[in-house]
Amino acid sequence: MTYSLIARIPETGEIGVAVASRFFACGAIVPHIGPRSAVATQAFVNPLWGTEGITRMEAGEAAEDVLADCIRRDAGQHIRQCHMMDAAGRFAAHTGADCVDWCGHIQGDTHSVAGNMLKNEAVLRATFDAFDASGDLPLADRLLFAMRAGEAMGGDKRGRQAAGLRIHQGEHYAHLDLRADDHGDPLSELERLLDVSRERYAHVARSFATSGNFCGATDRTPIDAGIQAEQDRRRAAGLLTRSLATEAVACAQPHPGSEAGGLDSRREDPTGCPSLSKPTVSEP
Repeated sequence: MTYSLIARIPETGEIGVAVASRFFACGAIVPHIGPRSAVATQAFVNPLWGTEGITRMEAGEAAEDVLADCIRRDAGQHIRQCHMMDAAGRFAAHTGADCVDWCGHIQGDTHSVAGNMLKNEAVLRATFDAFDASGDLPLADRLLFAMRAGEAMGGDKRGRQAAGLRIHQGEHYAHLDLRADDHGDPLSELERLLDVSRERYAHVARSFATSGNFCGATDRTPIDAGIQAEQDRRRAAGLLTRSLATEAVACAQPHPGSEAGGLDSRREDPTGCPSLSKPTVSEP
């Protein structure tokens, strides 16, 4: 039904989960991430393995102990599949005896993959190895590169429908959370959304409050400068926006709660790229 990848970047503390399936909105129910831990619960999914697992591992319990307890308590464990990473970076995985073939899991030092109802074993091996081989990429790109490698080997043997990508940076909230819930090519849709996120969202996200800084950054100047630099880069490369958003409407009095980029006219300049007629507003 599904294959997923959990990964951690020890140098930055980033944690990410990617998932793809021929099942509607798999990105809504499979990945669970905390500031230091992660769970992917799938097959005949039990969401409590994810929600309870995160709570317990964030409190210091080992992934192996939490998973063993979930298996012990769940009469449906034979049709469940789950892999998880605890706050110390240790992985544990379970593939129930009655999960649909091909099914299984692979664990490493910094990442873990698991899948069921797959075309073949090569799907997981390709996903695992591709993540290993792409250490020069940002985590989001690396996760998608690995998932693409698994898809190229057959992916979910029933076909494609949904995918999700979620990344946390040491907080309870997601730094990035992208989903394609019902799409003929969901990984390509995630790639498009990731590209669009880098036009504006990624610059705003750098200002988000953290556990150590409740206010976050409140000066929009560096945010707007980053957005403008990205627009300049895209213009120089002849790249059009891939956003499907409607044309933005200018707001004379921007205020908290106004549309992100509310003063971007999205006019096309001679290079074919969107251009700004007024300063960028970067509030959500």
